[in-house]
Amino acid sequence: MESRALASSPLHKIPISRKQRKPHTFLLSTNSKQLPISCSYKRSVDRELTRAVELGCNGSDKSSKFANIIKKAAIGFVAAAAISINGCDSSALAESLTIAFPASRATEVNTVQRTLVEAWGLIRETFIDPTFNHQDWDSKLEQTMVEMFPLKSADAAYGKISGMLASLGDPFTRIISPKEYQSFRIGSDGNLQGVGIFINTEPTSGHLVVLSCIEGSPADRAGIHEGDEIVEINGESVSGLNGELAAQKLRGRVGTTVTVKLVSEQGDDKNDHLQREVRIPREVIRLSPLSSTIISHQLNDGHVVKTGYVRLSAFSQTAASEMENVITEMENQGVQSYILDLRNNPGGLVKAGLDVAQIWLDGDETLVNTVDRDGNMLPISLVESHALTHDPLVVLVNEGSASASEILAGALHDNGRAILVGHKTFGKGKIQSVTELNDGSALFITVAKYLSPSLHEIDQVGIAPDVQCTPDALNAVVPFQSKDKTKASSLEMDSCIMVAEHELEVQQSKGSAS
Repeated sequence: MESRALASSPLHKIPISRKQRKPHTFLLSTNSKQLPISCSYKRSVDRELTRAVELGCNGSDKSSKFANIIKKAAIGFVAAAAISINGCDSSALAESLTIAFPASRATEVNTVQRTLVEAWGLIRETFIDPTFNHQDWDSKLEQTMVEMFPLKSADAAYGKISGMLASLGDPFTRIISPKEYQSFRIGSDGNLQGVGIFINTEPTSGHLVVLSCIEGSPADRAGIHEGDEIVEINGESVSGLNGELAAQKLRGRVGTTVTVKLVSEQGDDKNDHLQREVRIPREVIRLSPLSSTIISHQLNDGHVVKTGYVRLSAFSQTAASEMENVITEMENQGVQSYILDLRNNPGGLVKAGLDVAQIWLDGDETLVNTVDRDGNMLPISLVESHALTHDPLVVLVNEGSASASEILAGALHDNGRAILVGHKTFGKGKIQSVTELNDGSALFITVAKYLSPSLHEIDQVGIAPDVQCTPDALNAVVPFQSKDKTKASSLEMDSCIMVAEHELEVQQSKGSAS
């Protein structure tokens, strides 16, 4: 799958209070049950080379072995950072322990040391595997801190945190830098500041090219087109930059401008190029993860049958509200059946997936079952939900449908609401929390796994469709960011949509017969 970078930055809608040191946490793939992973941190300076970090977490269960580690860690270090770990649930049972480790003289490394402790504490309290991949997690903190001490750069220090997390054996538990976290939030917030273009490095030439412009964006109004090559940003060459690094240079605050030098092809002659420079204002850009159209067919008797096609490319914060608006509009236009396309949708916010499910389901149906680190299963169910439509529904899935897509597909299928058409899904049945840490980086932690409403295992298994199809023209479907709208005529070239339409006809005929 082609990777893309968006030249915009997210609006920070949830400010982090540096006074309270409370991290921003949400669940990536459920917010319906928030696990006790929010911890508050405060710092104080005891003496010149000593840093103290106080960490408050839920449910401390420290052991004497941990105390012995602490004693050993203190030996031989003149400059030490002390960490108090206190259970928050009961002051009577709270236990205060101190870990001594060397405080780096390099300021940027010392900052990452505090991030290490923060990440370690969150993993200790919430990671799905209580054995931490059969290792002593307390000793792992000591080992990582000692390895980090002689380093000179923050990047190298972050590498040590990544190494510690890799030892858990879970590729989904990871840390990302503050800049990477900003890019991640672009996909989940749906609110951006920038010029509104998607760019990527062309693999053969290494040139930085424009993939598409968001319709009506500053870049679109400036006359930038798909295929234009970006050669300079604010007078600096982009040679050697990948799409994400270049996108970071294009992002910025609303009201500022960025100057871009472009090379464009002239006419049909690919050797005829025009070089130009444009100054583009940065504005608030709103992305939609959803595209839709109505596919109409006229029957022999002259009656027109309408099928609503809705493609959801990601589960962002706006996904459910946008889908609700589209379905309401289609109902008003007399649509009689629906195709929900989740192909190549990698997931996103689990809460968004659950909210979308409520658009299609009634009553108190179970949407998904979560299983925590202790093996406790918690069903997440609707509460007196009222579907917007009861018209026949087919959901398209494939091997690129993952995480929240699988939760939604499983909920609709197991509750008898939809037929699944396509190929077996990816098989990502784990839920991650995402916590913004004190330094602006973010920690992804696998905190639970999920089962379908019928208790089918999804992780590393996937969901098999009711009807398989060969997606001959899937790649021809235009991405939702494209300036060109998805047309019903081009959709009907997609063999999976043809299969879906057939299944809808079967459902409608059964409904008529009954």
